[in-house]
Amino acid sequence: MSTKVAFIGLGIMGSPMAVHLQNGDYDVTGFNRSPEATQPLVEAGGTAADSTAEAVKDAEVVCVMVPDSPDVQDVLLGEDGVLANVPKGALVIDFSSIRPDVTKELAEAAGEAGVRLLDAPVSGGEAGAKNAALSIMVGGDEADFKEAQPLLETVGKTVVHVGPSGAGQTVKAANQLIVAANIEALAEALVFLEAYGVDTAAAMDVLGGGLAGSAVLNQKRENMLTRSFDPGFRIDLHHKDLGIVTSAAREVGVVLPMGAVVAQLMASARANGDGGLDHSGLLRGVERLSGATGTTNDGSGA
Repeated sequence: MSTKVAFIGLGIMGSPMAVHLQNGDYDVTGFNRSPEATQPLVEAGGTAADSTAEAVKDAEVVCVMVPDSPDVQDVLLGEDGVLANVPKGALVIDFSSIRPDVTKELAEAAGEAGVRLLDAPVSGGEAGAKNAALSIMVGGDEADFKEAQPLLETVGKTVVHVGPSGAGQTVKAANQLIVAANIEALAEALVFLEAYGVDTAAAMDVLGGGLAGSAVLNQKRENMLTRSFDPGFRIDLHHKDLGIVTSAAREVGVVLPMGAVVAQLMASARANGDGGLDHSGLLRGVERLSGATGTTNDGSGA
């Protein structure tokens, strides 16, 4: 029989992930605060629930993909939440990106409730979710990881156990620092090239073939070249993640100069109304600093 999975949070990332699981060897019941978001899962043969409690009542595995630490706390700890309603012994996989210290607290609460918790934040954005090509960094008990590995490999391409509870979130924080710095560098390079009238598409081709090449360049070049910033991963969320990075670094006495700069640039983008855009929209901040005019909040460049 198919493993019964509850999937809580069917947004840009969660929806395609849940569909991949349903199309695999899993029987998925999904819940989302906006009921219409369950439609792709239902069309794939899954089931829509009216609450978290209903979704998890018979689940062997519960997947969670929600925006921030308070959201995960609400989903797991609320009266209608996972821990109060899921069968004992169930495995909870939290795909959300949240604070490592919160993950550790939630793992302890799960253990007290007779439930196991893995933190399994992902990288790869909407494209990675749609193509089942996510990079998944997993913290928690190794035996639980091995049990979850087939499910994780259904939605991800690179799946690695990185340590005990909270380690997955710590690695994800480092990932978000690297991605933000790469996006900012790419944005600055593009504005520089345009100022000199260079064929920017050709420049991206040659830069991508050398040491400057990166997954960020490959995935975000068209967003920047066309000024199309429909969200694959919103600036609002990356701002939240950089807050996690800077706070966690301060706690252990680590100095992150570039991290501090990109965190402020991300905050500036939000303050200028760009929070709902894809994080490649950091380009607009470089244009503002360089005195460019004519950009709009929808990222059209008009």
